[in-house]
Amino acid sequence: MSRARARLTDLRARRKGPRARLKGLSSPYWVGGLGLAAGIAGLSVPILSGLARSGMAAEGAVTLLVLVALHVKFITETPVRRAGAWWIVAVQAWLTYLPLTVFGAAWTPVCGLLAGALLVMAGRIRSTVLVLLALACGPVVLAAPDRSMIDPLWALAAPLAGLAEYAVITLARRAKRLGEARTDVMRRAVALERRRFTRDLHDLVGHRLTVLVLKVQLLERLVAEQDDKARDEVSETLELLRSLSTDVRAVAHGLRSSSLAAELGSARSLLESARVRCQIRVSCRDLPGDVEEALTHALREGVTNVLRHAEARQCSVHLLERDHMVRLTIRNDGVRPPRRPGDAGQGLLNLAERVSGLGGWLEATSSRTGQFTFSVYVPRKK
Repeated sequence: MSRARARLTDLRARRKGPRARLKGLSSPYWVGGLGLAAGIAGLSVPILSGLARSGMAAEGAVTLLVLVALHVKFITETPVRRAGAWWIVAVQAWLTYLPLTVFGAAWTPVCGLLAGALLVMAGRIRSTVLVLLALACGPVVLAAPDRSMIDPLWALAAPLAGLAEYAVITLARRAKRLGEARTDVMRRAVALERRRFTRDLHDLVGHRLTVLVLKVQLLERLVAEQDDKARDEVSETLELLRSLSTDVRAVAHGLRSSSLAAELGSARSLLESARVRCQIRVSCRDLPGDVEEALTHALREGVTNVLRHAEARQCSVHLLERDHMVRLTIRNDGVRPPRRPGDAGQGLLNLAERVSGLGGWLEATSSRTGQFTFSVYVPRKK
């Protein structure tokens, strides 16, 4: 079995290999790099051809190689400061204009590389002056006293070559940032969905399991006492199991079908079956769906805490509305001291998250006589 799983894993890895490689080749940086390489090659070919005709191919090729290396280093770096390495641009400017006196008109196309570097720097520091310098770094050589040293067409085309290079670099970086932002949004969405699933699992299924344990304990006691109520408790326990199955499916499919009225009836039945006198008072109806859902979870959590953390004999549930503020209050006696002070429990944390999203809040107070009051305030939207 382990060998079969290993083979299956290896087969999946092989299938994903070409896809991963194709995805990597289609990344913005790869596309931008290919565009940059094509642009530099397009400028290098006429330069090397002109140098070969003038008999200075070796010297010119070495100088061009140094110039291109510095240029690529600058425009592809991730600057620590906004501008990056100024000295590289200074050296590139020196290698652009000074060799014109040696290599002549064949060296004119390198002005396009300088224009691209200046535009990249202008984009980093938001400088209009550098943009003007980039647009002028080619045409400015037309003012040379010896016009034979200059190729006029390449001098005028240098700003266009710089703009094209700047566009390729900028689009590649923006595409990369957009891809990273999309990945971040997807990760956050997955984290939120995972959080929602965990919260719903705790609030719905955890409550049912707590009630089920209490029912089984009560059933065990009734059977030991040979009480006639054991049959009724068995029926209620089976109904709880069916409800638990429904809740699991609801959580798995992201469904929310909470009913506050049904939960009030269930709370009364559950508390009375645990021999807790229950008083329920409701003075508001037709609540908005999100408010009703939050209050349903609050009621479920409050009743669960009464059964788990108290030896209650009396419990009251009041649902009131005043000045567009809905308040759910659960008050019980028989409070036991907490095992760890300040331990709110995951259920209350989940509930606080739900209620705060609606602009509400929680309040919990206890008295020396063993009375505990738990209140949830949620504004009712008009």
